[in-house]
Amino acid sequence: MADAVIVVALLLVAVSATAAVAVRDPVRQALVLSVLGVVLAVLFTVLQAPDVALSQLAVGSALTPLLLLLAVHTVKRRGRKEGRHR
Repeated sequence: MADAVIVVALLLVAVSATAAVAVRDPVRQALVLSVLGVVLAVLFTVLQAPDVALSQLAVGSALTPLLLLLAVHTVKRRGRKEGRHR
């Protein structure tokens, strides 16, 4: 039973990682990266590493996508400002 859960978690990681690479829009990439972080946290929990799972949940599914979204927002805003001043 535990082996089946590990295989399913690994397949979910592979699918979400592939989706993160395949998506072109940076905002959607950040959202898919967040899903990947949650799936990795589930995998670490299944592999009996709850401390790593909590770290992954905090950093990989919350903080990193948030920073990426803020960076994309800042770049788009600066692009609009430079376009107006030309």
